[in-house]
Amino acid sequence: MSEEKFTKKILCIGAGYVGGPTMAMIAAKCPQYKVTVVDIDEKKIAAWQTDELPIYEPGLLDVVKQARGRNLFFTTELEKGIKEADIIFVSVNTPTKTFGEGAGKSADLQYWEKCARDIRSAAESDKIVVEKSTLPVKTAIAMERILNENDKGLHFEIVSNPEFLAEGSAIRDLENPDRVLIGSKETESGLKAREEIVEIFANWIPRDRLITSNLMSAELSKLVANSFLAQRISSINSISALCEIVDADVTEVANAIGKDSRIGNKFLNASVGFGGSCFKKDILNLVYLCETLGLYEVASYWESIVKMNEYQENRFVKTITQALFNTVTNKRIALFGFAFKANTSDTRESPAFYITKKLMEERAKVVITDPKALANAKRDLAGYNDAIEYVEDPYEAADKSHAVAIITEWDLYKTLDYERIYKQMEKPAFIFDGRNILDHQKLFEIGFNVYPLGKPHLIHFKEV
Repeated sequence: MSEEKFTKKILCIGAGYVGGPTMAMIAAKCPQYKVTVVDIDEKKIAAWQTDELPIYEPGLLDVVKQARGRNLFFTTELEKGIKEADIIFVSVNTPTKTFGEGAGKSADLQYWEKCARDIRSAAESDKIVVEKSTLPVKTAIAMERILNENDKGLHFEIVSNPEFLAEGSAIRDLENPDRVLIGSKETESGLKAREEIVEIFANWIPRDRLITSNLMSAELSKLVANSFLAQRISSINSISALCEIVDADVTEVANAIGKDSRIGNKFLNASVGFGGSCFKKDILNLVYLCETLGLYEVASYWESIVKMNEYQENRFVKTITQALFNTVTNKRIALFGFAFKANTSDTRESPAFYITKKLMEERAKVVITDPKALANAKRDLAGYNDAIEYVEDPYEAADKSHAVAIITEWDLYKTLDYERIYKQMEKPAFIFDGRNILDHQKLFEIGFNVYPLGKPHLIHFKEV
C-alpha cells in the first residue's frame, strides 16, 4: 500500500513491552493504517526487525510478521515520525523516582516530559496524543499545557488509553481484551479525538468493550486496577504465613473462599511475591497521590500491600536459611526462574532479584536458570560480576546444589526429572516451591525435604 492510501498514520514513541506488542496488533488488524514505532535504542529497533525480538511474548513474532514491512515499521527517526503522524501514542518508561520530592513513590516523569517537548518541537500539524504509559493522575493536563504552549498555532488533543494487558498473555489480551479504556476531555474537540481512538480499536474489538470516560477517570482507573489486583496477591500471601504455622493448606483455603461469587478465584495463588513493572510502581503512585492530597490513612492502607509483598520475599529467604541449618554461606542455591512471571523475559521488580540479593548478602553461591530471562538477569545483577552463575540447563544448575528454589512458574519446571535432580544434589536435598506448582508428596517420596508456601513442610528430620 502506498503512503497516500493509508487512512491514518500512527506513531508510537517507545518500543518496549507495551508499545511494541500494542502497535503490532493494531497494524495486524488494521492494514489501512501506517503504524510506526520509534525508539532511541538502536539495538532494540534493530531487534524488532529480526526474528529475535527484544522481548519474549508468546505469539508476538507471528503478529509482527503479519504486518512488518507492510504497514508496521520500526525506526529511530523520531522527528520524521512525529511530523508524519496523525496520532501519537506515548509509551515511554515512567519509573519510580529515586531522588528528590516523592523519591521511592512518585513517578519519574523526565522521559515523558522530554517526549512532550520533542513532539511540540517537531510537529507541523495538529495531533492527537495518546497516553499509553502509566502516569500519575492529572499528567494529561500537564502534557496539554506543554504541547499547546507553542508558537505555531497548532492544537494538540490529549487522550488517555491505559494498558491493561498482562505480560505472558499480552497477545491474547490485545486480541480479545476484557475492555479498552479511552478517556478524554469532554469538550467538542476532546470527544472527537476520543472517537478517533475508539475507531482504531473498533476494527476488531466489540463496541461494548470500548469504555469511554473523562481524562482523570482513565488515568486513575489504571492505578486502581493494578492496586486491587496486587491487594489480592498480598492478602493471600499474608494468609500463607498463617497456614504454615497452623498446618492449614493455603491452596484449600484459596479454593474455599474463591468459590464465593463475591470474591472469585483470580489472583488467589500464594507465591513468593508479585513483581513486574506495574503493580509496585502503580500502588506507590497511588500512595503518593493520596499523601499529597492529605489522605494519609488511605495512603497507609495501600502502602501496606507493598510492605506485605516485601515481607513475603523476606520470609521466603528466611525459610531457606533456617531450613539449611541457619546458614547458607558457601552453599549452592539454584534459583529456578528469574522472570517475574512465566511466559515473559521481563525481570522488572522480579522477586528473584530481591531473593538473589538477600542470598548473596548471606554469602550463598547462587546459580540462576531461566528459559527466557537470563540475559536480563545478568544485566540486573551486573554488580556481582562472576559471583553468580547463569545456566540455561536446570539440571546443570541443580548439580551439586544444596537447595532448589522455584521462583517463576514456568511449565518446564513441572515436568523435570526430579529423581535425576535429587541424585545430583548434596544431601540432605531441599526444594522450596515459591509457586506451589510441583507435586510435593512425590518429591518427598523421592527424598527431598519439601517446603511449599502456605502448606505443611514435608521433611525427613525434625525441624530445628
